[in-house]
Amino acid sequence: MLKRYTNEQLDELVLALEERTSTVSTDIVNTVRATLDAIRLGGDRSLRNMTKHFDGIDIECFVMTREEKERQLAKVSPELYAAMERAAANIKAFHEKQKTQSWVTAENGIVMGQRVLPLRRVGMYVPGGTAAYPSTVLMDAIPAKVAGVKELVICTPPKAEGVSPAAVAAAEIAGVDEILTIGGAQAIAALAYGTESIERVDKIVGPGNIYVATAKRLVYGSVDIDMIAGPSEVLVIADSGANPAYVAADLMSQAEHDPLAASVLITTDASFADAVETELNRQIAGLSRRDIIEKSLAANGACVIVPTIEEAVALSDRIAPEHLELAVRDPFAVLGLVHNAGSVFLGDNTPEPLGDYYAGPNHVLPTNGTARFASSLGTDSFVKRSSYLYYNDAALDAASDDVIRFAEAEGFTAHANSIKVRKEGTSL
Repeated sequence: MLKRYTNEQLDELVLALEERTSTVSTDIVNTVRATLDAIRLGGDRSLRNMTKHFDGIDIECFVMTREEKERQLAKVSPELYAAMERAAANIKAFHEKQKTQSWVTAENGIVMGQRVLPLRRVGMYVPGGTAAYPSTVLMDAIPAKVAGVKELVICTPPKAEGVSPAAVAAAEIAGVDEILTIGGAQAIAALAYGTESIERVDKIVGPGNIYVATAKRLVYGSVDIDMIAGPSEVLVIADSGANPAYVAADLMSQAEHDPLAASVLITTDASFADAVETELNRQIAGLSRRDIIEKSLAANGACVIVPTIEEAVALSDRIAPEHLELAVRDPFAVLGLVHNAGSVFLGDNTPEPLGDYYAGPNHVLPTNGTARFASSLGTDSFVKRSSYLYYNDAALDAASDDVIRFAEAEGFTAHANSIKVRKEGTSL
């Protein structure tokens, strides 16, 4: 089920993983651009027309009422609600430790500092149907609230049976302020530009289909966005002491996302790789998403045998996986060698689904090699930094000549004059 790659084929493997994300067609881009323009120009009227066209629902007020929330919450089992509360507590505790602080210094007549300010209003997109993941609601909303975001609003497609009860429960637990029943690229437009009844946001986060992702890309600049996420991926580094049943299960846990998901095994032991293959074939028979898993592993499943763990880590760093599992005897020692990974899972008892749902670290992670330079969603994603500066007379006098030299070297005489008029009391 996993394609074997030799050391001579590593470039081919890296390229194959990078090419999983297909280029968005011109037709889709043009369709989304037209949608954005329609909402920007037509506001609520266009939003209602598109909701009728795409979702088949006539809607007057986009804001979910408290009564509707209560109806959906009543459908959630107490056990699931309690599990989400425990997960939320873990997520909050982790992100509390991420908070960046403001600071100030004052010496020699100079005061300078940095203010860390939360974004005022953030929009979250929550897909409809089976993709209305409550875990993603928690992962998006809780860091925003920890960061101090005042207004957090969700957009999710309207459905005859109502919004996903689990998503509503997650929103309630996370402290989401408002749920808007609008979906698709038109929801992104409403968040980015605002309408008569919907106030624009400062940032948009959350996953969606190709139209939603394209809309996020196109509105970036009018608002901030989290990222354009690609297909999910897991890479497992394993030595001969790893449990093949565990590794096989973890590879398939990512493969079941969609056929473009990637599951990669790098091991120092060829017999272990064979044992993993055996476990894959054994375990897959009992899984509900077998068809998707088989397609994913056939297209994007890979196995590489390397001489050493160090070489395994070097290859992993080239791939820069979203999820990296270290199924090795001393995972903490190996962790120190890792440079590029969205999130790292250490040892037999730390499968990737712990991170997806429960443990605390954010599961919104860089994909498709972007872990080389990008980070997970966190509290820093929901703040901005603003500096401030004060010089007294003596401090300005001490710095004046240096600033003038810089300005004149760059040909900006007005910059130099701004200093000279204070230093000399005259201007050009």
